[in-house]
Amino acid sequence: MRRLALPALLVAVFLLGACIVEAPGGASPNERRQSVVTQVPTLSTKGGANFEDKVELVGANLQPGRLAPGDSARVTAYFKVLKPLDEDYTIFVHVEDAEGRMERLNVDHKPAGGLYPTTQWKVGETVKDEFMIALPPGASARTINVWMGFWEPKTDGRLQLNNPEVVRNDGRSRILLMQIPVAR
Repeated sequence: MRRLALPALLVAVFLLGACIVEAPGGASPNERRQSVVTQVPTLSTKGGANFEDKVELVGANLQPGRLAPGDSARVTAYFKVLKPLDEDYTIFVHVEDAEGRMERLNVDHKPAGGLYPTTQWKVGETVKDEFMIALPPGASARTINVWMGFWEPKTDGRLQLNNPEVVRNDGRSRILLMQIPVAR
């Protein structure tokens, strides 16, 4: 009996172990922790946008502080988690010429490089999200606007902006994250 029970136990342990595998795109707890900051650095752009009392934009930084046609810059945004999020939102980013002479660029992405979905965000955390903006060579823009918000792809819905009187927005829960001067 013992000989049969041990292999059966090993098979059960193996099968249970195989079931405890993170879904594709999941991250280790350490990778997720790297997406959460305990102290927000000095910000070049202040936030204040409140999305459905669930997430507040603390602010953002741009490195370097200017763009030239053909160059790219890193944007780092910080979000304070106010309430649990029931959906995995995508952060949508629209890069537009302030004067309308350039085609809009979409830089939509999963938060924190896809390592930390919004359904896993914990109340009280400040989540750091980084993404790149690349200005096409020959772009004629003098200033570009970076608009952002939270989008749920399955329903094509957005987290609604609760305080449109506090932040620049387009009336469709899309906020003006920053304006970037274009060097010539």
